[in-house]
Amino acid sequence: MDLELRHLRVLCAIADAGSVGAAAGALGFSQQAMSAQLRRLERHFGLPLFDRTASGVEPTQYGIEVLTQARDVLARAAVIGSRQPASASKPPRLIRLAATNSPILPGMVARVRSCLPDLALKVSSVYASSDIVELLENDDLDAAIGVDYPGLELRHSAVVAHRGLVTEPCFVALPAHHRLRHHLEVPLAELAEEAWFLTPDDGAGWPGVFYAACQAAGFVPATVHEFLGDRFQLQSMIAEGLGVSLVQATTRPIAGVLVKPLTGAPLWTRYLLAWRRERLSTAITEVLFNSATVSYRDLIARSPHFQTWASRTYRATRF
Repeated sequence: MDLELRHLRVLCAIADAGSVGAAAGALGFSQQAMSAQLRRLERHFGLPLFDRTASGVEPTQYGIEVLTQARDVLARAAVIGSRQPASASKPPRLIRLAATNSPILPGMVARVRSCLPDLALKVSSVYASSDIVELLENDDLDAAIGVDYPGLELRHSAVVAHRGLVTEPCFVALPAHHRLRHHLEVPLAELAEEAWFLTPDDGAGWPGVFYAACQAAGFVPATVHEFLGDRFQLQSMIAEGLGVSLVQATTRPIAGVLVKPLTGAPLWTRYLLAWRRERLSTAITEVLFNSATVSYRDLIARSPHFQTWASRTYRATRF
C-alpha cells in the first residue's frame, strides 16, 4: 500500500484516544473499519505498532518511533503554503511561549524555529502551572508547557485548551555513595529518614501528591527543604550528601549523583501543552505539540536509566 496522510492521521487518532473504538468514533469510522486499517498499516510497517490491553491500546516502542515521525510529517504538511511571500513586508508573528520546570523546552523551541522560521518566539519561565493558566486566561501568553497529575487534571476556562504530551514516573536523585546505590529500584519507604529537597507549590497538585505518596508508604518526611533554583546547584547539593530529591525521569545526573526509579512508580507527572484557543491556529498548535513530543523522545534517548526502567516494566510514554 502507498502511505498517505490519512493513514498517519489514523495512527495518531488511535494513539491519542487510547483505543481503536474511540478513535473510530472521533474519525467517523466503524470500529471494524478502523481495526482493518490498523492491521493493514501494521503489515505495511512490518511490526506491531500498538500493544492490545484490557483497557485499550498502547504504542509499542516501534510504534512510538513511527508516531513521532508521523506527527512530524502531519505538522509540516499542515503549514505548507502558509508562509508569506518573500516580497511581503508583514513582520513575523510573535508567539509568547512559557514553560514550567521542564527539559522539553530547549529542543521544542529549536524544532519550532526549524519548522516555522518566520515565526518569532518570546520564551519565558513560569514555574507554577496555575500561574500559566492565569497568564493564558488574561491573554498574556499564547502557549505553554505545564504539568498536572493523575486524577488532578489542569483546570481552566473554555478560552484555554490543553493536550497531554507525556505522563512519566518520578525518579529519585541520590548521592552516589548512598546505601541504596546498588538497588535497581528504590522503595519510597526506605527514604523515610532522608532530608528532601522539594520544589514549592505549583498550583496543580504538588507537593500534595508527594506527601500523599509518603503517607501511603507509611511515613512523614523527616526534613524538607524547599528549593526552586538551578538544577546543577540541586544536584551538587545531592552529590555532597545533603539530601535527596524527586526528579524528572529523563534527568541527566552529574558526577556524584545517581538517578533511580522508585519501586512501583508511586508518583507520576503529566506534561502538557496548553494554549489560548483564539490566538493559535490548528497548524501552529500541531507544530508546537509535535516539536515538544520529539524533544521528549530525544531526552529519552539520552537517559539510559529511563530506558532500562521502561524495558523492565512497560511503556511509560503515550503521545
